[in-house]
Amino acid sequence: MATTLMRLFNGETLAVPPIWLMRQAGRYLPEYRATRAEAGSFLDLCFNTDLATEVTLQPIRRFGFDASILFSDILVVPHAMGQKVWFEEGEGPRLEQITTGAELAARPLRFDLDRLAPVIKTVERLRSALPAETTLIGFCGAPWTVASYMIAGKGTADQAPARLVAYNEPGFLAAIIDQLVEASIIYLNAQLAAGAEVVQIFESFASALPPSGLRTWSMEPIGRIIRGVKAAHPRSKVIVFARGASSLLAEYAVVTGADGFGVDWGSDLADTVERLPEGLISQGNLDPLALVAGGEALETGVARMMEVARNGRHIVNLGHGIVPQTPLAHVERLMELVRQPRA
Repeated sequence: MATTLMRLFNGETLAVPPIWLMRQAGRYLPEYRATRAEAGSFLDLCFNTDLATEVTLQPIRRFGFDASILFSDILVVPHAMGQKVWFEEGEGPRLEQITTGAELAARPLRFDLDRLAPVIKTVERLRSALPAETTLIGFCGAPWTVASYMIAGKGTADQAPARLVAYNEPGFLAAIIDQLVEASIIYLNAQLAAGAEVVQIFESFASALPPSGLRTWSMEPIGRIIRGVKAAHPRSKVIVFARGASSLLAEYAVVTGADGFGVDWGSDLADTVERLPEGLISQGNLDPLALVAGGEALETGVARMMEVARNGRHIVNLGHGIVPQTPLAHVERLMELVRQPRA
């Protein structure tokens, strides 16, 4: 029997929309914090199949979300390409920078799926451990977002290092993007073969690019990934979350061929959904801080999202990842609001 999320993607109109949250396995959960302490480093947690499986299952046990997203990180792909990646406690990811075409030629990148074998094993383990009604979601980062980290060596406020490369040395950026497209196709197909039913592509840095740059460095590469995924797994479903690009989601839909689109919290959900081609699934839009605040902010935000969900083509989610200070009681209230009976 198809899961709730897959029933939605297969065209059913559902009275109660499916719900999951980006970063739902995270620091707001006391059980996650305990497992994270046991793991050691963040990457150790990503590559420890037992512990990664455990933290992925934790929010499902506690809240009963309709989908479970693999616990990992978008930067495991450059790691598998041979770039040095590590995480500084309290500061986030760090990478050994690649800033020019000459550096790339001197230190060529080669994707090795075997380096991600523990992650694929986690997907296999999850498929057998999850309740039958829970959809398993895999993911990767979009090439522009991942390339931005690879070039800057860390996250930056406006992705200026990668943007300058796009203007000054576009051939170098294109070479990295091309390699990331091929690596992402292999990686996502491996996740789907291991048991994922849906995959999400995270374009976290879409807001850094002008429209012309989004077409070149975001839409077109994502479209190539989706075509590569669909060629191997025609029945799979792909969601694109392009943060800061909601005004262009209709164009993303045409260029990429995605099945669903995440809407960030800074966008008007009803207006965005109105512009999407008929039949496409929308997802998210609730401000993560409305979930932190609770009360009227949460009730109003959910009510707006549920109005759109009445069209039967929406996945309830946040407009970005859940934040560590989120009270557990507010997540419980969110679940009540979404699943309460409606006339």
